[in-house]
Amino acid sequence: MLLFSRQGKLRLQKWYVPYQDKLKKKVTRELISTVLGRKPKMCNFLEWRDLKVVYKRYASLYFCCAIEDTDNELLTLEIIHRYVELLDKYFGSVCELDIIFNFEKAYFMLDELLIGGEIQETSKKNVLKAIQAQDLLQEEVEEMQGALRELGLV
Repeated sequence: MLLFSRQGKLRLQKWYVPYQDKLKKKVTRELISTVLGRKPKMCNFLEWRDLKVVYKRYASLYFCCAIEDTDNELLTLEIIHRYVELLDKYFGSVCELDIIFNFEKAYFMLDELLIGGEIQETSKKNVLKAIQAQDLLQEEVEEMQGALRELGLV
């Protein structure tokens, strides 16, 4: 899954198939230029190499997935939409800056939603609960580190 801006800046990437870094950069560059070169009224599905590309633009961000020929495009579009809904719920109308400054949260949400490129959790409520639990844990760790610093133990 790739998230990139209208200017072609990559904001988030998650690979479920191993590629070498050089090939990842080439594929990313090609996909971004292909998707950005399409007109707004064109279909959100396209065939690229031996894959199908499913993308959707939300505000200033493009969400893009490359899937195998046998995978369902509409299901992939629904997964993209579910991810955007989760981001919106968590950040309150997500924008590009939310992704830039909180990329670890965006990755965590994606990991809660998908594992190995397959849908793991369909319930938005359960994903958001897991994210809130992780936020609480992170706050507790930061408080503990602050207390240890005050005592001179860190």
